[in-house]
Amino acid sequence: MPEDDPFATAETFLRDRAMNYPEATEDFPWGHRAIKVKAKIFLILDHTGGVLSATVKLPDSNAYALMQPYAEKTGYGLGKSGWVTCRFNPGAEVPLDLMDEWIEESYRAVAPKKLILALNARVAGVPDPPPAKPKRDPSATSCPSSAPLSSARPSWVHPSSAPPRRSPPAAG
Repeated sequence: MPEDDPFATAETFLRDRAMNYPEATEDFPWGHRAIKVKAKIFLILDHTGGVLSATVKLPDSNAYALMQPYAEKTGYGLGKSGWVTCRFNPGAEVPLDLMDEWIEESYRAVAPKKLILALNARVAGVPDPPPAKPKRDPSATSCPSSAPLSSARPSWVHPSSAPPRRSPPAAG
C-alpha cells in the first residue's frame, strides 16, 4: 500500500515518466524493473526491503550526481561508463525533479538518434511525422515482359524512334 511505503509513489512516478519516452518498453531481468529503448536499458528501478534504488547512465552530469550522498558508481564495472545508482533508505526524500532530469539524460545517452529527434520534436510541440512508406520489393518489376532485360524496351519507346540494336560481336 502506498500509505505504508512512501517509496511506492516515487517508484510509480519515475516508472511512468520513463515509459513516456518514444518506444520505451519495460522488462524485468534479474527481478528488477528495467526500462529500455530498442533493447538498451536506460533506467533500472528496484524497490525491495524498504529501499528504493534507481540506476541511470549520466554522461554529462555524472560528476555532479556522484557528489550527492545517495549516489554511487554502479557496480559490475558499469560506473566506468557513466552509470550511477541512487539509493534511498527509509525516511529519505527522493528528489523527483532531479531524478526526472537524469532519466531524460539517460534516455538520450542510449536511444538512437532518430528517437532523440522524435523526442526533441515532441518537446518543441511539433506533431509526429506520418509513418514511413513501406519500401518497394526490389524483386517486383514493372516490366511485364518475360524477355531478357537486354532486349526489352520501355513501353513508351516507339519502335521507329528507338536506336537500332547492335548485334553481339562474333566470337572468334
